[in-house]
Amino acid sequence: MAFEAIDAKIADGSYRRITSVLLAQHGQLVYERFFEGDADALRNTRSVTKTVASMLVGIAIERGELPGVDATLLSFLEELAPFVDDGPAKRAITLHDVLTMSSTLDCDDDDPASPGNEELMYETRDWLRFAVDIPIRQPPQRASFSYCTAGVTALAGVLERATGRPLDAYAEEHLFGPLDIDRAEWFRSPAGLVMTGGGLELRSRDLLALGQLYLDGGRRNGRQVVPAAWVAESLRPHRRIDERTDYGYLWWLRSLRFGNGLRTRAALMQGNGGNKVARVPELDAVAVITSTNYGTAGMHEQTDAILVRDLLPGLTA
Repeated sequence: MAFEAIDAKIADGSYRRITSVLLAQHGQLVYERFFEGDADALRNTRSVTKTVASMLVGIAIERGELPGVDATLLSFLEELAPFVDDGPAKRAITLHDVLTMSSTLDCDDDDPASPGNEELMYETRDWLRFAVDIPIRQPPQRASFSYCTAGVTALAGVLERATGRPLDAYAEEHLFGPLDIDRAEWFRSPAGLVMTGGGLELRSRDLLALGQLYLDGGRRNGRQVVPAAWVAESLRPHRRIDERTDYGYLWWLRSLRFGNGLRTRAALMQGNGGNKVARVPELDAVAVITSTNYGTAGMHEQTDAILVRDLLPGLTA
């Protein structure tokens, strides 16, 4: 069996705290294993949620509920004014800036001293208020790339005001329903805001369906669920992170080396714990790896290894 090494490595402890691994090629499931729970178990894939938020923004723009990515973030949240550091720099922050992790907010989840660090947000009751009150970088300038969960959390407030709907109900009608996803548990702030920055729980097969949706250009069963133009723009590099990694609209875009020196491009929905949904168009494949290695060193390296050492070579063997 092409993928038997995965089972063996999980059995002997080489791969730790992996909860499920799924792989589809040409729209057909070719490998599926559940190592904790079963097919009906909900998986908390943390920041994979951010990519779902991007999908909802694209849908709302297509429906005319949002004017576009150049719309300013705070224009939808005026009832929360005045804001900390209110002024032209903060008022100029666009949805594009938030989607590409490049706003002027002084927000960096990789820096514990950053005033916008997500851990500080979780200490407050009102996460939307926290997000809009993050100070501006000094001097005011857009970041080339600065990972900011709080900024993406603010998208929930934007979407609910733009659509006039609770975000979970909107997602159920326009994204999850067309994909036959009938179970979704959203994380919420103490004030009740649906969390678009992380914590959404979905089944592994439903995560696979989201990856397959973007592999198929936003279509499912002949229906355009997410606009094709939005899919293409989301998967286009908007920010460079390093020599192998770019960032789209809340998608990680990477060059992968696998097998005997083969290379391919992949778009990743990715979250703490090493959770991944990988879209690999050159192989017409989608992979899902769920894990509970939250906050541990090497979490992403482990699931990267499963992807490039076991799953992708198995497709070309």
